Order: sequence, then C-alpha cells, then structure tokens
Amino acid sequence: MFRLRLVPDNTNIQFMRGRHAGLIVSAFLSIASVVLFFYPGLNYGIDFRGGIVIEARTPQAADFASLRHTLNQLNMGQVQLQEFGSPQDVLIRLERQPGDDAAQQVAADKVRATLAQEIPGTTVRRVEAVGASVSGELFFNGMLALGLALLAMLVYIWFRFEWQFGLGAIVTLLLDVTKVVGFYAITGMQFNLTAIAAILTIMGYSTNDKVVVYDRMRENLRIYKKMPLRELIDRSINETLNRTLGTSMSTLLSILPLAFFGGEALQDFGIVLIFGIFLATSSSIFIAAPILLFLGENRLRRNAPAESAAPAANPTP
Repeated sequence: MFRLRLVPDNTNIQFMRGRHAGLIVSAFLSIASVVLFFYPGLNYGIDFRGGIVIEARTPQAADFASLRHTLNQLNMGQVQLQEFGSPQDVLIRLERQPGDDAAQQVAADKVRATLAQEIPGTTVRRVEAVGASVSGELFFNGMLALGLALLAMLVYIWFRFEWQFGLGAIVTLLLDVTKVVGFYAITGMQFNLTAIAAILTIMGYSTNDKVVVYDRMRENLRIYKKMPLRELIDRSINETLNRTLGTSMSTLLSILPLAFFGGEALQDFGIVLIFGIFLATSSSIFIAAPILLFLGENRLRRNAPAESAAPAANPTP
C-alpha cells in the first residue's frame, strides 16, 4: 500500500548541531518581543481598550474620503475606517468617548444618525460599545486564561514525563508565547479576545507537538542505553519527523481558508495561527530538544527502566 512520506524513513539530520544557534536566535527574538510589548506596545482592540466599533453597509461603493470628513465633523476623536468584504462594507472604529458607558451609546447613535442623513440607504449591521471597566475586566480575564493554561500544561507534562521534560516544555512554551506577542506588536494586528484564543490554540498545538517528540525520546532512552544523548535526541526527532510535518501540513491546509477568506473577523486569527504552526514546529526541534540535552545525560538516564528488547531496524512514528 502506497504511503506518502514527506521525508525518507532513513533520514538522519543532525539537528543538535544547530542547538546553540537555535537557542541564541530564540532568546534574541523573545527579548525583542518583550521590548516591543512595552514600546511601541500592542494595538489593543475594543475588547481591551474600550471604544466603539460600527459595521455599516452603504448602498454603493463607499467613498472613504467623504465618509471620513463627515465623521470627523462630529468631533469624537480619531476615526478609523476599514473596508472588509465588499467595497460597500465599512468598519468604523471610534476611540472611547469621555464619560460612562452611556456616553459610548450616545456616540454610536450619533454616528448612526449621521450616516442615515448623509448617505441615505446606509444600514448599520453591528454596533459594539465597550466601556473602560468592562475592557479592563476582559483584559485581566484574558491574561488569567493564558496563565492558567501554562500552569495546566506544565502539570500535565510534569506528571506524564520526568521533570526535565516538563521544564523544557514550559520554557519553550513561554518563548513561543512571547514571540506571538511580538508578532502582534510588529504587524499592528489588533490584540483582543480573538488574539487570546489564537495564543491558547498555538499553546495547545505546540504542547501536542512536543509530547510526540518527547514520547519517542523517552522510549529510546529505554532502548538505547549506551547511545550518547545528543545522538539519541537526533534519532528521536528524525523518527517523528514525518508525523510532525504531516500534522503541521494538514493543520496549515485547514487554516489557510481562514487567512484568505475569513473576512475581517477571522483573517487575523488565521494569519496568527499560520505563524504559530511554523513557530511550534521549529521550537520543538531547535528549542525543546536542546534544553533537554543541556540538562545532562546522567539526570535523564538515572531512572531509566531495565533494558528493553532490541528495536526494529527502522522504527516508524
């Protein structure tokens, strides 16, 4: 029976030769991401910053210059316009207005009335107004969700594997998360509740990828008791490479439609997930594995079970 193999079964790439470069580049990117988080900072969406988002459809293709001039006459601060979907669909973003939540609703009603008067036939399809107290609570809950997810994954890996595996996985996850935050800072994509969902999805995918590789490493530790740890790690990665690449490719193919055809609501989510797939796959090889190697061969082999039977010539994942 024919099986598609992305790489040959006898692949023997020496990944650990690039362990130092991988860790140095990863550390640099994560530090740069932390700096970008503080300056220039993230482009917080309405969920976390508060403000007003209005989705409108004009009877004809929207004249953005005229529409921007009209809305600026309302003196409600900075107005951002964005086309999404068809040329008739316009997304209007207004900064948070002074006052309480009622003031946000008053501003939204004023925009609605202005659109109806200046561009007859315009329909307002969606209005979102988020106040400061609500946005602050949403931001806190989003950060709490990320923290609890990291803790849960650490506990899971810690109990499933030896502590060295758990430490390597959680450090890699932290590095992955900081890079995703840096990606948001560089691209200027809105950081909102959808961004939190994207980061949580990437964390879950990254953990799954590392568990697959770690499982093979632990199995080979039982089998090849005399093999140097560096060689054993390279062997384990090569043995799971087909599964890793196959999972990444199938996940990527399912996300591409979101990135290209998901519209304004899902496009950013899809793009970030694509970045996360490449990030999680590379970090499993060039970050998680080298951390395990640097923890030391004696610590990993100390509690190894009794000698196992000799394996097949070319075990498959």
